[in-house]
Amino acid sequence: MQLAVLMGFLLAASSPLLHRWFGHRTSLVLALFPAGLAAWLLLQAPEIIENGSLLLEWQWVPSLGISLTFLLDGLSLLFGLLITVMGACVLVYAGGYLKGHPDIARFHIALVAFMVSMLGLVLADGLFTLFIFWELTSITSYLLIGFNHADIDARKSARQGLFVTVAGGLALMAGLILLGIASDSWSLAEILSQEADLREHALYTPMLICLLLGAFTKSAQFPFHFWLPNAMAAPTPVSAYLHSATMVKAGIYLLARLHPELGGTVMWVGILSVVGATTMLTGAFLAIHHTNIKKLLAYSTIMALGTLTMLLGIGTEYAMTAFVTFLLAHSLYKGALFMVAGILDHETGTKDVTQMGGLRSLMPVTAIIALVAALSLAGVPPLFGFIGKELMLESVLGADSFRMLLVLFAFVASILTIAVAFIIAIRPFYGKRHHTPLEPHEAPLSMLVGPALLAVGSLLLGLMPALLGANALLTSAATSVSGETIDVALSLWYGVNVALIMSIISLGVGFLLFKRWDSVRAKLSMLAPIMRHGPEAGYEGMMNGIVQFSEWQTRLLQNGYMRNYILVMLITLIALIGNSILLRHSPIFVFDLDVRFHEVVVAGTMAMGALFATTTRSRLGAVVSVGVMGFSIALIFILFSAPDLAITQLLVETLTVILLVLVLFRLPRFSNLSTSLERIRDGSVAAMMGILICLLIMTSWSIQQFEPISTYMIENSAPLAFGRNIVNVILVDYRALDTLGEMFVLALAAIGVIAMLKLRHGESSNGKNGESSKVTTKEPYDG
Repeated sequence: MQLAVLMGFLLAASSPLLHRWFGHRTSLVLALFPAGLAAWLLLQAPEIIENGSLLLEWQWVPSLGISLTFLLDGLSLLFGLLITVMGACVLVYAGGYLKGHPDIARFHIALVAFMVSMLGLVLADGLFTLFIFWELTSITSYLLIGFNHADIDARKSARQGLFVTVAGGLALMAGLILLGIASDSWSLAEILSQEADLREHALYTPMLICLLLGAFTKSAQFPFHFWLPNAMAAPTPVSAYLHSATMVKAGIYLLARLHPELGGTVMWVGILSVVGATTMLTGAFLAIHHTNIKKLLAYSTIMALGTLTMLLGIGTEYAMTAFVTFLLAHSLYKGALFMVAGILDHETGTKDVTQMGGLRSLMPVTAIIALVAALSLAGVPPLFGFIGKELMLESVLGADSFRMLLVLFAFVASILTIAVAFIIAIRPFYGKRHHTPLEPHEAPLSMLVGPALLAVGSLLLGLMPALLGANALLTSAATSVSGETIDVALSLWYGVNVALIMSIISLGVGFLLFKRWDSVRAKLSMLAPIMRHGPEAGYEGMMNGIVQFSEWQTRLLQNGYMRNYILVMLITLIALIGNSILLRHSPIFVFDLDVRFHEVVVAGTMAMGALFATTTRSRLGAVVSVGVMGFSIALIFILFSAPDLAITQLLVETLTVILLVLVLFRLPRFSNLSTSLERIRDGSVAAMMGILICLLIMTSWSIQQFEPISTYMIENSAPLAFGRNIVNVILVDYRALDTLGEMFVLALAAIGVIAMLKLRHGESSNGKNGESSKVTTKEPYDG
């Protein structure tokens, strides 16, 4: 399986080549890959159902002990089947939807890579492996959302989705690291099987907060929900796949995977229940504001994601059963409905449901598929969505915390969702025929197969919930989520109870809301000024703030003045290194100040020379002061028995002083280029930098972790190198190649200087005697 996932990326990269071979049939060829993976997963289902889990390990780099390990249990099996089956359906659908598109090969690359990344995420056993696949889903979804890169809205939506999910990914990375530290393991299988209770660990709170931030941003929980509807800028096959089985379900998967070890605490129950219920109601409420069919479905997806999060927060056995059932039901009807939305857009040229109507006679198959899938969304029997909705209502009625709030939110959200479902199922296909930009007709077979299979699945699983071993599969998944054995026995009829009564009332009220949708939408438009100040406005404000802060920082730090650049670097160095020295060491007190009088005189002379050079207005005086510093350094070398360095310093300093005198007398006099305050500031920074260097030297002298190399040099200079001048021995023997390189560089520089002097001499010579002509910029005099 690991090799198959890695080969999936290779398949994605080779899709342009496949497009050359198979043309418009490439989508069908690529669909064989997820179909084959789904078949393999089904073959593993009996063992998973019987034994609970299967650990698949592939030695990737055996010599380094690196392996790629996948954990296959009920939860990952359910998600894996959803990803592969939906992936095959979406690929077939995309072949018809994007037929003839010039960039369909690029689309296949991103879509297959996206599918494989999501599959790797739900199967990963290692925490780091999970994080890598997590980020890959963000990157590939960014490419898919921004597929129509010529559209500015698509590019903006892609960036928004990337920023939000990657920011959450950083929090997730911190949470996974804390999880690994707290559990002393980086394997999910080991973490889930260990006896230690992570809920009692000191790192539980920060770990949970980081993990929840990662999951909430990925699964569009309030207040991070705004990026998901904007992601509808992607082609419809992407939307169908992203909403039904991938990307947004990644955060839900993470919460479900960690529920056995981290769930059940007051913090877990409180945050997931409240945030999930709020997201559920927010998505349902915002859905009825829109007439764009993809936006209607996108906000209903937010409602479903909030419902799943809320069920994980409730955490009861009934809630776990409702979670896996609702998850499967949502994937079936939402995938079908998005494909129907794509068909309507593809065949009519519009996404606005108010501009559609009377399409049933022209698109009868599409109308039937839409009706079945939408009724499943509404929770109408005998569709599978009805069973999921009943279990959800039973779960909130049996919640231990926030029961009244959850019941109220769930009831209102059900009413609004039913209205949305009727809008999608009835408004485009029934009533008066409207003029559309394109003349509508039935979609090709490739665009109908996928949604038809999903709609039939919703109907058959509703009529016969035990069909194809669904009960056994969901039992295994619910057991993985709960951490305890749960027996899922689905039924279309649970008798007359409060949940059924709530469901019937919500159906009636939802249908009435649908009938008055136009007037309700007009009245809700009065809330537009308030809604403009929601979370998305906060995101835009934050992004604008980042830009403004960057501009201010650029003007302040990168203003084109070298003096300011040096000043900032020195202050940063002083702040970081100086703080570390003062906190960790006390060099002033531990260093033995064995100083003689003549050494104090030399150091004082250097200090006075430096002070005079920075304050004098005489150019010659400044040069002399700098020279005094250099000669004082040479004197220090002599005092500490380094005559060779002293000679070098004297030669360099003498040459430097001569050159400075010759150059400075050809330059203008000193000018006031800074104010008194700026000079005080610069002087203070220079003084602090000098103190820092002094402290560094003193600290390094007082800390000796290894035996100094000088001992070896002193002992072996005469016996091994036959020289008593240790410095010379080091230069010509121990560091012979280094010295040879330095000599070569000096020789090369000398040759360059000689060449430049000769070239200059040749240019300026005049006549055979080589007399130099004066170079002037004045125009020649024409006598």
